[in-house]
Amino acid sequence: MARIAYILLTHKDPDGIIAQAERLTAGGDFVAIHFDGNAAQDDFDRIQGALASNTSVAFAKHRVRCGWGAWSLVEASLLAVRAAVDAFPRASHFYLLSGDCMPIKSADYAHDFLDRDDVDYIESVDFFNSDWIKTGPREERLIYRHYFNERTHKDWFYRSMAWQRKLGLTRKVPADLQMQIGSQWWCLRRRTIEQVLQFCDRRRDIMRFFRTTWIPDETFFQTLVRHLVPDHEIRCRSLTFLMFTDYGMPVTFYNDHYDMLLGQDYIFARKISAQAKDLKARLGKLYTTKNVDFQISDEGRSLFRFLTGRGRSGRRFAPRFWERESTVGRERQLMMVTCKKWHVAKRLVDRVRQVTNMPAVDYLFNEDSTPLPDLGGIQSTLEKRTRHRRALVRMLFDYWETDKLVLCIDPANVDLMQDFYNDKATVRLLEIDCDFTDDYLIGHARRVGLAGDRTPQETIDRLLPTIRYDVKFESDRLRDAGFKAFYRIRESATVDENTTPLAAFLDIPVDKAREIAASDYLFVD
Repeated sequence: MARIAYILLTHKDPDGIIAQAERLTAGGDFVAIHFDGNAAQDDFDRIQGALASNTSVAFAKHRVRCGWGAWSLVEASLLAVRAAVDAFPRASHFYLLSGDCMPIKSADYAHDFLDRDDVDYIESVDFFNSDWIKTGPREERLIYRHYFNERTHKDWFYRSMAWQRKLGLTRKVPADLQMQIGSQWWCLRRRTIEQVLQFCDRRRDIMRFFRTTWIPDETFFQTLVRHLVPDHEIRCRSLTFLMFTDYGMPVTFYNDHYDMLLGQDYIFARKISAQAKDLKARLGKLYTTKNVDFQISDEGRSLFRFLTGRGRSGRRFAPRFWERESTVGRERQLMMVTCKKWHVAKRLVDRVRQVTNMPAVDYLFNEDSTPLPDLGGIQSTLEKRTRHRRALVRMLFDYWETDKLVLCIDPANVDLMQDFYNDKATVRLLEIDCDFTDDYLIGHARRVGLAGDRTPQETIDRLLPTIRYDVKFESDRLRDAGFKAFYRIRESATVDENTTPLAAFLDIPVDKAREIAASDYLFVD
């Protein structure tokens, strides 16, 4: 059975550290602690005194003064790792944690999980060819020597880089290493840890290189593990659940996140708010609890993107200056059909094609697979279609040699609708108002990744009102936008009631509009 030596990097909250160590060792595992050299000696003495009798706890040989983004974080990790290797010969795995981490699974679950596959768990992707770094310096982390900390000596940090750039003092990455980057929170097997330590003792040149790189805790272990371990023995992921905002800041969890955290396919989570005392207490008891059945739904990240995305309006692509001057065409009629149930809108435009022989396109700004003619590449990606939307639609009019075109557009894309309304063309909008049952909304949540087949019912119950409100919010936003020539048909309306707005929207005779409205399968889910 797996026995875990937890490498605990800490800098505050002595009582929390003591509780964490006692909790983890009570589950049959080990703990090696590094307490930041910047913290008070009295706090460290209190931790040592409280855990002195616990033979499953060890301490790093000495304390390093740690700084964010600095080599000191790697040095502290290595000191604690060496202490764990020496003190716990029965440890099969070494798991790096911070004081802000809490277990979201039981010890039994963690041991069974690690016994399942003989692999290392560490996120490590190509440093130069991935988009892992969202903001700030990229290759400058490696090719320049960093003697100043960006957090504490910002002016000197950037001044030093500028001088090195001006003087041509760049350096090469070690030739035999393929630089990797990823989360600093890993779980490695004993033999991997021993290989890493031997490599550190043998390759002083590599150690000197990393000592002056910037944020080496995201590159050091990630690169060495890839260098020493075959790819098939590495799972490129962390076992610690953490999320970041669009601005690169870690998401903090609070008391009401308990059920969501337990449903994630991870063993620990960070960061837990210091004020989330109830969450900490519940998670603290969890690790030593027996016979817990965890329902893994893993919807945390998609749910976070959904909830934060509700504060934004449409896509972030702005038209180019030359696009603003372009036009679909003064004499042309563009008819936009919007509906949250995409299959309903697609059925409607398909009937429009059959009954009127009018060109009609499905969700060309929302679905990459929407069939489109070859227009020289402008249609090749969603990004290109959205960015060059007027040019694309003008080319579709030209391709089909028509003055009338129908297209589907998602209700969330109000900015695209507004852009077309600002064109010289005649633009009309039809909203299809559908009924949304709870079963449909649950299915929608699963289709878009907000929930899984094993998501607990309590989570579903909390999610449903939010999704329902979101659908209603999009509809209300359309009506508040003040669009001219805005028509609506409703699932709950009769054929006669839907015929009139359809005829006006499509500018077709009433009998043809009635033929479309009478399609008995239009609203079937």
